[in-house]
Amino acid sequence: MTTSPWTPDSGPHQAPAAQRRGTSGWLIAAVVTAIVVVLVCAVVAVTVFVLRLRDGAATGSGPADTTAGAAAGGTCRWLPVEAASNVNVKDVGTPPQKVPTNGVQQLTMTTNRGVITIQVDTGKAPCAAASITHLAGRRFFDGTSCHRLVTEGIQVLQCGDPSGTGMGGPAYRFAEENLPNATDPALAYPAGTLAMAKTQEPHTTGSQFFIVYGPTPIASEYTVLGTVTAGLDVVTAIGKGGAVDPAGNTATDGAPKSPVTITTLTVTPAAR
Repeated sequence: MTTSPWTPDSGPHQAPAAQRRGTSGWLIAAVVTAIVVVLVCAVVAVTVFVLRLRDGAATGSGPADTTAGAAAGGTCRWLPVEAASNVNVKDVGTPPQKVPTNGVQQLTMTTNRGVITIQVDTGKAPCAAASITHLAGRRFFDGTSCHRLVTEGIQVLQCGDPSGTGMGGPAYRFAEENLPNATDPALAYPAGTLAMAKTQEPHTTGSQFFIVYGPTPIASEYTVLGTVTAGLDVVTAIGKGGAVDPAGNTATDGAPKSPVTITTLTVTPAAR
């Protein structure tokens, strides 16, 4: 849980180079041999991965725990995060295990730059919806900063860490859900999407989230929680203001140049 940052890599996505024509026989043989070697390695790797996955599920520890899934029959599993392993953890308890699995909710984020409202897809992301509802009810986000702004490669504003370090969150984590079904990364997270941030490991979703305000070609690995219904212009203006590094120099990935503070974040109750 201490891996930072908690959003996708902002580096550019490069298309594969075009294949050359007129390949010679020896090169074809080399390629075939390489493919065989890769396939053998892949089989071994999959076998090892499955064994590790099984061990992780049996012990209930680490990101390999596949039972930490999204709501099955309205039940979520919240995996503990020890404050001793991360001083940036803020413990406000855990959401209930039984959660609503239908309908929508409204999230209202009031900031010093304006108000942003989001329709939360409770039925599509019930565990993430239950988590943010629980945290909002504990005033977890109130008075916190949006600590990260990316303006190049991807365009996102990231918030939800009370420590403001990008490494904090609640005393629990859970699995990803409602992942976009898009073969083109450029279409997975359109502007106006609110998605949950995570580390590079699976089952590490916590409290941090990001709002997409421009082209963001990333893999479908982040839970989509909802869609901005009003205030996207507020986020866009923040993006246009730019970001700075810790030294205060202009950056494409850093803190918003004009600080963004969440005054209050509320979520309407879910229908049961």
